[in-house]
Amino acid sequence: MAEFRDIGERLVDFSAAIIRLLHRLPASSIGKKIEDQMVRSAMSSGANYEEARGADSRAEFCNKLQIALKEMRETRYWLCLTERAGLVDGEDIQRAIREATELRAILSKAVATARGKAKSGTGITSRDGSNKTDAAGAW
Repeated sequence: MAEFRDIGERLVDFSAAIIRLLHRLPASSIGKKIEDQMVRSAMSSGANYEEARGADSRAEFCNKLQIALKEMRETRYWLCLTERAGLVDGEDIQRAIREATELRAILSKAVATARGKAKSGTGITSRDGSNKTDAAGAW
């Protein structure tokens, strides 16, 4: 049975892994451009997810979750490009691509669930009695 890990914690761990991976990029102008883009998008995904969890409205929640998804897609793109260009190889980049793919799928499902609940005006009632989605823990 797979161990449950909070998506927020996974996003923090993922961003930390990206930071460590980026130290292996070449010190060229291309390496620097990829580093800047990838670190920005990886950290933005987690930050926007956390912003979604603290959203004041359902619309804000959906918007921040959508941004987190877009940033994860961008991060995965940069990881795949880095690997295909031969800038970094090995198990670390393969693991990062797999995690980005999984996080993209989770965030995509969360966005779809949140949008569906926003359109229908329904939600899941949590243990504390608040109306929230199950995927992201807010709204």
